[in-house]
Amino acid sequence: MTTPWGEVELTRFPEDPRDRLRAWDASDAYLLRHLAEEGVPLTGAVVVVGDRWGALATALAEHRPTQITDSFLSQEATRVNLARAGVEPGAVQLLTTQDPPPQRVDVLLVRVPKSLALLEDQLLRLAPAVHADTVVVGTGMVKEIHTSTLQLFERILGPTRTSLARQKARLILCTPDPALKRPANPWPYSYALPQGVGPVSGRTVVNHAGVFCADRLDIGTRFFLQHLPGPGAGRVVDLGCGNGVVGTAVALADPSAEVLFVDESFQAVASAEATYKANGVPGHAEFRVGDGLAGVAPGSVDLVLNNPPFHSHQATTDATAWRMFTGAKRALRPGGELWVIGNRHLGYHVKLRRLFGNSELVASDPKFVVLRAVRKD
Repeated sequence: MTTPWGEVELTRFPEDPRDRLRAWDASDAYLLRHLAEEGVPLTGAVVVVGDRWGALATALAEHRPTQITDSFLSQEATRVNLARAGVEPGAVQLLTTQDPPPQRVDVLLVRVPKSLALLEDQLLRLAPAVHADTVVVGTGMVKEIHTSTLQLFERILGPTRTSLARQKARLILCTPDPALKRPANPWPYSYALPQGVGPVSGRTVVNHAGVFCADRLDIGTRFFLQHLPGPGAGRVVDLGCGNGVVGTAVALADPSAEVLFVDESFQAVASAEATYKANGVPGHAEFRVGDGLAGVAPGSVDLVLNNPPFHSHQATTDATAWRMFTGAKRALRPGGELWVIGNRHLGYHVKLRRLFGNSELVASDPKFVVLRAVRKD
């Protein structure tokens, strides 16, 4: 990526030669050009929120910014890109959305996330650190910035306008108003599950901002909960756990199960842990933020439950699902099982047969299928 401060070589994480998606887009480049053209001073506390693969933090590394992200993969990509650029360790502070925010922000740069709730939570958490002279610039592709996005900036920080579009990207320009009366932060959000969803019927779910379907049980998970395997699995992984409702259901049905909740989202793993604890579940559980099952010992798992995403930000891709499936096969013991729910049209049965040599249809409805694959060797 060419920036006003020179060229930076960027990669996504994990690096995959088959993945032809770029680690930056026109909105990253637009924001950086704006900072240079407007002569925005970068000598104070620079905070970068939602930097997807570290493009902004890497380009601005000489100004020692703080990056805040919900994504483990984005954080790892940032580490890789900073090292590749020769940036000394510690020059860029890497925080997660679960860490306490900086106490002062002089320049706030926001890569607009897909989740409006996550944006709301982060702006509310950072607002006390913003002052009248803080420069606030958001960025995103035109299709990512809506009237509700602008209203959120205006409601939490102050008067907001947008730039002209360039290469289908747009900037959000906000003037902080310290006297603005901000709303209370509604996150995390809790609700009671409906009846008819097995052991978690009527139980509490806790959702931090940005977690998929944070205000209701999505229909795919509802269907999965109605068709989970019975007790006696042993060591179970809720892979891509989201708010942890699936793993919690397993633990409630079988207190002897050892459940590992894994997600690449810091918000999701925090939600899963909160959901598990809110229901006083007996037994043993572990909560881990990471890249799928990387770091899990081969052959150490009896059952993997998975509802893989098929989007990476705005891009539709099966790369994440494929990594999840291959990671599950490696982690499963011989005879161990991978249970997957997905939309019918995604054709996961083909991938599972190619990888495991088998795929069984457990349940289906007009929209979803639950599939079972067994590791044979």
